[in-house]
Amino acid sequence: MATVKEKIQSLGPNDKFISFEFFPPKTDSGLRNLLARLNRMSALNPLFVTVTWGAGGSTSVKSLDLAATFQNDLGLTTVLHLTCTNTNKEIIDEALKKAKENGIRNILALRGDPPRAEEYWTPNCDFNGAVDLVKYIKQEYGDYFCVGVAGYPEGHVDGSDTSFQDPNKDIPYLIEKIEAGADFIITQLFYDSEKFIAYEQLLASYPQLKNITLIPGLMPITTYKVFTRASKLSHATIPPEIFEKLQNSINDDDAVKNLGVDILTDIIDNINTKTNGRIKGYHFYSLNLEKAVASIIDKSKVLRPIMELPTNNITRDDAILSDSDDDIENDRVIPKITKRRRSSILNENGLAEPSSAQKAIIGKSLINDKKVLLDISTGKGALGKDATWDDFPNGRFGDSNSPAYGEIDGYGPNLKIHSHEEASIKWGTPETTTELSKVFVDYLSGRIDVIPWADNSLSPETALIQEELFELNNKGWFSSASQPAVNGCKSSDNIFGWGPSNGIIYQKAFVELFIPREQWEQVVHPKLKNHFDERIITYYQGDRHGNISSNLELNHNTKNAITWGVFPHKEVLQPTIIDYESFKAWNEEAFHLWLEWARCYKKNSKSYELLNNIYENYVLVSFIHHDFTDESALWNILLDE
Repeated sequence: MATVKEKIQSLGPNDKFISFEFFPPKTDSGLRNLLARLNRMSALNPLFVTVTWGAGGSTSVKSLDLAATFQNDLGLTTVLHLTCTNTNKEIIDEALKKAKENGIRNILALRGDPPRAEEYWTPNCDFNGAVDLVKYIKQEYGDYFCVGVAGYPEGHVDGSDTSFQDPNKDIPYLIEKIEAGADFIITQLFYDSEKFIAYEQLLASYPQLKNITLIPGLMPITTYKVFTRASKLSHATIPPEIFEKLQNSINDDDAVKNLGVDILTDIIDNINTKTNGRIKGYHFYSLNLEKAVASIIDKSKVLRPIMELPTNNITRDDAILSDSDDDIENDRVIPKITKRRRSSILNENGLAEPSSAQKAIIGKSLINDKKVLLDISTGKGALGKDATWDDFPNGRFGDSNSPAYGEIDGYGPNLKIHSHEEASIKWGTPETTTELSKVFVDYLSGRIDVIPWADNSLSPETALIQEELFELNNKGWFSSASQPAVNGCKSSDNIFGWGPSNGIIYQKAFVELFIPREQWEQVVHPKLKNHFDERIITYYQGDRHGNISSNLELNHNTKNAITWGVFPHKEVLQPTIIDYESFKAWNEEAFHLWLEWARCYKKNSKSYELLNNIYENYVLVSFIHHDFTDESALWNILLDE
């Protein structure tokens, strides 16, 4: 398999290319559906794809397995992300060894996020930055691996202070990485094309950098929430004209998507024009979604010719699959999964094996019909729902069948802050449950803007249950998510509204609480048993070990839509879904965030001990009250002494 460098060098002087980033899905059904989506997206002719890296544990295994599947089973030139800061050399060695064993010849060498407190550094770590990783790869493997590195059009920033953000300051470090053997640069996402154009000119002014392949990183705008969070995390400047357009459509997700396609298309066109075509490739941070990427490529006069080229070296017997787990007609054929793919993507119990719902939806005679594939990928026609069923929203409460479930950036759970100093400023140094309750109450009151489980400003609807949430948190039951019940309101409503105009919105009351295990087992569960038995309230409960219990069947077929909308000329939309798979994935992350918060403080400090005690001895419980006509029922039941 050729390297990225070799493939770029083989292009003609006027040829362009595209590439896509993917991350390992959090759920088994999400993995199945990503493979269906990838087969279709391969018809867009990406020069390569990249797979994000999870630092250690099962996440890194998923990254390696997914990269091997892309490389070997889908025939895609694959780049494995690899972060190195605070990482044992043994982990790096194992990752590089596995990559080579699977024929992967491309690595994106990244620093990664350092620990927030010095005492949590891995002892004797050999890697302080990406340049150390580049040097090590070249030292151990010579030219076997083609290595890419990151670039920052607006300057790299550690922490939230952007006052010293300046791409000129990054140049010495970038030169060092190139001289160590890096072959190409993929940039951080941006929305101000002028910043990238200036960055390209800046690099060209240095002899060491002027001939390096520079690939702009672009994140499609799929929802306003994703857009604002991604730009915040990356410190990307939002030009006023883009911000104003999106602000005017904030509650209409379809309008945001359409604007997003136009915005990204304009960015690509502007870059191509003002660099005189010097930029040959564009890298899409896909978020494991299909429609936005395909629509941008289809609309872009710069990139559309790429799709019209023949697709080489890719076998797509299952290229046109349903990637939703909705009911599908019985006469469709289950696609084949090769033995190699089974070994690389399935666990020992075969949980990621295709269900009866993941089936071919048109005959093999159309597999190589790119127009059909493009129509599906851009959401057109009767088959287009297979690219759009999970478009809104994709985050904590999306559909767990979606390969995009639970992420907006693909890099795993994080505290939404950058340093232990920032943790102390925002959350203080809580040493008792009373002091910890105050942190949650301050967030609910708007006095602080973020907690580890949420980095969005509170929805206006929270004001309607604010007093009840105050009481729950003051009991030492810490809330990470909630919503009030709504029995039908206009989609244009200033508090509850979302989606297209002339729709009606419904919600079930919901709250998610961290509760001391002893209280849950001896007080809360016995008190609510009748409500649980009658299914007036359904719940999922989990602990840090991943033990899950519920008054529902623990399988992926049991789903709770807790928000839904009825709109003219549309199927009922269910953007907020809670089920076993989604709760299981979130439970692991939610407890991990307690541990991350604890590590903002010194070991054996009272703050560390408090947070670690919650990590060890609390359970997470998700409650749904199903009578959405009784807006106060859930809160009265939970707060009834």
